[in-house]
Amino acid sequence: MGEFELIRRCFLQARQGPGVVTGIGDDCAVLQVPPGQQLVVSIDTLVEGVHFLPGTEPSRLATRLLGAAVSDLAATAATPAWLTLALTLPSGDADWLEPFAAALAQRAAELGISLVGGDTTRGATLTLSAQVHGLVEQGQALLRCGARAGDRILVSGTLGDSRAGLETLLKPQAVDADRAWLQQRFFRPEPRLELARHLRPRLQAGLDISDGLLADLTHLLNASGLGATVDCARLPLSPALQRIFPDQAEAWALSGGEDFELCLAVAPDQVTACQAEAQRLGVPLTDVGEFQTREGLRVRGADGRLLEGLHQGYDHFKEHA
Repeated sequence: MGEFELIRRCFLQARQGPGVVTGIGDDCAVLQVPPGQQLVVSIDTLVEGVHFLPGTEPSRLATRLLGAAVSDLAATAATPAWLTLALTLPSGDADWLEPFAAALAQRAAELGISLVGGDTTRGATLTLSAQVHGLVEQGQALLRCGARAGDRILVSGTLGDSRAGLETLLKPQAVDADRAWLQQRFFRPEPRLELARHLRPRLQAGLDISDGLLADLTHLLNASGLGATVDCARLPLSPALQRIFPDQAEAWALSGGEDFELCLAVAPDQVTACQAEAQRLGVPLTDVGEFQTREGLRVRGADGRLLEGLHQGYDHFKEHA
């Protein structure tokens, strides 16, 4: 099947939401940004053999790709608007592309984002890229800078689950309820869109946790010119993670990566209100440490001693240098 027939068959009926003047089928999408809003844009790429195992079901790749990309919009407290998609495919296989497109369309509808264009090409390695566009009120985008000494470090959800889900795929066993739940966390990230938008007036800074808590918190510290201390005893760990991987749980919560939860800077007098709002929304929000004037990131173990030599997180190039 040719490229244009693939596009017509799989994507031409994509949902067109508000602000789409011209979507799929022209050289460019024409989009209308509402008055008083700013456009925020991010892109995410998944490469076979790097981000997912060969033979992974296309529907699972669709939900993982879109969840990871839209999580960046959550990190800025933006509302999802539009999506463009770039696919590098080893072959024009409709049996692969149709379930991918169907799952992408369903997840896009759930997240309120419209597919408005993209590109397909042939290549040796399956590569999937999603560029997402969101809207935020003028001057209200949540950024990495802005944390202050004394602010508390809050993280949403539980950490380490995605890394554990990957482990169950790398070393497969009979899939019980815990393993199925951890794999769901790997394949279907849940962007914390509603949480970020509701908490935005109380937040100083934030970002999503894609490379691991320590690695991403370091980005926030660098942007804000601060240091911090994280308390391991406070880390939010899921029951499934603790049951299946008790020895690795703490390390994966710190550095496992790809949880796509939020890491937020919150003034001490706003913590209780933020946690109450998160509870109302059904999302755990845990205080795991403090921003400090002293530079550097320190991790305190459950016994109160500072830990040394911790793995900071995944780096695509440093790992293979």
